[in-house]
Amino acid sequence: HVQLVESGGGSVQVGGSLRLSCVASGDIIGRYCMGWFRQIPDREREGVAGIESDESTTYYADSVKGRFTVSQGNLGNTIYLSMHSLKPEDTGVYYCAADPGYCGGGWYRESNYRHWGQGTQVTVS
Repeated sequence: HVQLVESGGGSVQVGGSLRLSCVASGDIIGRYCMGWFRQIPDREREGVAGIESDESTTYYADSVKGRFTVSQGNLGNTIYLSMHSLKPEDTGVYYCAADPGYCGGGWYRESNYRHWGQGTQVTVS
């Protein structure tokens, strides 16, 4: 059983920054694909960023490239999403997700992830 717990959400002004954290615990062993998704009102949940557990590759949605950075903590059980130059359209609930194996080209597909966190709200206004 894998548990993911996000934190770091909040309200921020346009152009501001936030850093989200996701701590993984439980049976998370070996290679994992970790991802950040967001649920914007009236839209489907979308992939924002992904990272291979060996940090070999990171992935980003076009809408956040150059503004968001996904990274992994030193212990390997925490991933971060550093968000800068935030826009109102970044408002939503942000979820951390994990799945055993390699992300690859499907990193943005919701169906490719087995484990999900509870989400953290980000509001940009």
